[in-house]
Amino acid sequence: MSTPVVSTRVIAGLAVALLAGSMVTALALPVVRISARTGTPWSLIIATPFGLLLTTCYARVLWASFLRRLTWRHRLDTAVVVLIAYGVPLFAGPDWAPLPMAAISVAPVVFARPAAAWAATAVSIALAPPVLLAIGLPLPVVLLYALLLLPFIAPMTYGVAWLCHLIDDLREARAELARRAVDEERLRFARDLHDTLGHTLHAIALRAELGERLATSDPAGAGAELAEIQRIARSAVHDVREVVRGYRATSLTTELEGVAAVLGAAGIRCERPEPPGDLPAHVHGPLGWVAREAVTNVLRHSTATWCELTVHIEEGNVVLEIVNDGTPGGSRVVPGNGLTGLAERVGAAGGTLETSAGDGLFRLTAGLPLALEPGAGLREAVPA
Repeated sequence: MSTPVVSTRVIAGLAVALLAGSMVTALALPVVRISARTGTPWSLIIATPFGLLLTTCYARVLWASFLRRLTWRHRLDTAVVVLIAYGVPLFAGPDWAPLPMAAISVAPVVFARPAAAWAATAVSIALAPPVLLAIGLPLPVVLLYALLLLPFIAPMTYGVAWLCHLIDDLREARAELARRAVDEERLRFARDLHDTLGHTLHAIALRAELGERLATSDPAGAGAELAEIQRIARSAVHDVREVVRGYRATSLTTELEGVAAVLGAAGIRCERPEPPGDLPAHVHGPLGWVAREAVTNVLRHSTATWCELTVHIEEGNVVLEIVNDGTPGGSRVVPGNGLTGLAERVGAAGGTLETSAGDGLFRLTAGLPLALEPGAGLREAVPA
């Protein structure tokens, strides 16, 4: 079961609420002190519009930066925050000393480029001590602000923005992996369906053609061919169901017997080879598909009279070699869907697939290592 990813909006909303709430507190405390000192509500009346404007612009900038939605309008919001954060203390006195923290906290998240963001942060932090000194705060208090408080405000908002962006990237990566998995499954299904039905339909066509020729001269033989067509068709239905489920098992020995029988029915001389004993399980599937697709190509694209299949072990690899005549002289190999799919399948198993043509012969060689390489995963389950 996959681990759920927390919504970016939830984290951004909680962070904005917390930071904006801190801003409201920083505005409320001076108002309470001034009102208590003067005994009049004028400070509350005057501070309320500025407080609402500052908090609104501050929250808008943070929300947009956390969700990567900054526009030129948020640059205007930032300008309003900076003007109020530095301007109010200069005109209203030391009661408003905490306000520059608002400008410092938005500086690292308002620019997309890191260099610009950190430059803005450095400038906002550097402006704070002169402003605090100008409004009459003692030097020890200003140093306390400058050394122990102001430098830690910017990393806090930057960390929240980084976390939100990281969650967005994680969500996009998961979506991309899901899309790739779907694409890979589609390719697998198309390749398996081509390899399965291509061979089977050609076998049915050949049996039907032979049955047609025997219909008048040898009715019993024609009936046998029709029975074989029925068997192949039922086998094809089973194979397609297995392909759809994704658990089709292929045995090299079984495939070699099948292709030798199909070639013989087509009048192409072929002797079924005996694979070496105790072949590892992981080579059966890919090499079985190679044998099936290669013989399908022999039937479709050549005028072969013979086909030779050999399986041997060479330098730690299991090698399947298929050679046939009937190839036009000087022809070159143009890989189609079948050979491309085979190359992908064999490559995924850590092997190689090579083809060549010349002197009227076509040669296909597939090799797979006896030892399964790490990361070479196969979908086929191989029978014993």
